[in-house]
Amino acid sequence: MGSYLLRRLMIALPSLLGISVVLFTVLALAPGDPFEELATNPNVPPEVRMALRAQFGLDDPVWQRYFHWLTSMLRGDWGFSFVSRIDVDTLIMQRLPVTIAIVGSALVLALLVALPVGVLAAVRPYSWFDRIASTLAFVGFSLPTFFTGLLFILLFSIKFDWLPFVFRSDISATGLAWWGEHIRQSIMPVSVLGLALAASWMRYLRSSVLDVVRLDYVTTARSKGLSERVVIVKHAVRNALIPVVTLVALQLPQLFGGAIVTEQIFRIPGVGSLLIDAILRNDTPVIMAVTFVLSALVILFNLMADVVYGWLDPRISYR
Repeated sequence: MGSYLLRRLMIALPSLLGISVVLFTVLALAPGDPFEELATNPNVPPEVRMALRAQFGLDDPVWQRYFHWLTSMLRGDWGFSFVSRIDVDTLIMQRLPVTIAIVGSALVLALLVALPVGVLAAVRPYSWFDRIASTLAFVGFSLPTFFTGLLFILLFSIKFDWLPFVFRSDISATGLAWWGEHIRQSIMPVSVLGLALAASWMRYLRSSVLDVVRLDYVTTARSKGLSERVVIVKHAVRNALIPVVTLVALQLPQLFGGAIVTEQIFRIPGVGSLLIDAILRNDTPVIMAVTFVLSALVILFNLMADVVYGWLDPRISYR
């Protein structure tokens, strides 16, 4: 296992390097100037603007700017935000805990819904439960998150006035009251993200379990007198999860992408809203850092999926 992980990490390094080259080149050639506001401000002399561009190397060739960025990243320097006037890593760390809390809760919700519903729908195919679950799943992954987010706001915030639709980070309460307020304002964004993922995973898990329960080794397990619960949980579901792990690993980075839209809808001060704001203001160091981190997550989650394969199926050999 150790040598396998080492080989995968050695393969991941060139992949990350290629991703960084593409991202940096696209952002460098994109139209827009981060100091455009200074150019239109009569109180800022032109020589000040030119000095700032020279300080941050914006007039240097693209390849030179890229190598400067790469060496800075290897030293742990993520750059300086043109808009916020603070270091990019500090800016991201201020927003990251909120995003991790929302995305992590949505992931837990998706697994808690998709696993039992998908297995029960496969164990009882074409029953009323399966038909209702499949219909809701089709509706769930057909609707975009921005639509379901607005629908939740209209229903639970405006019509019934049960939940707040604007996420506040400056809650003055303390103790249990502070936790209660944070849970209340997180219910809708977590539900929007989690239920959308659960709908897709449930359908995929149902199909995978249906394929496995028809195999000979499941029939053999039943013929040995094992209970149906043991047959399904230990023999069928465990092997059915192998292709599902691939889907989960590939969709986890998409969960962060969905969080970008959700954070805009519910005004959540997370990494997603930071990225949107940086794009609108041409804050290139922030855009580069956030997109590079999301790209690295794709490689990381695929590596985690390969490790989980070996736990689910001991026949898999890491050579």
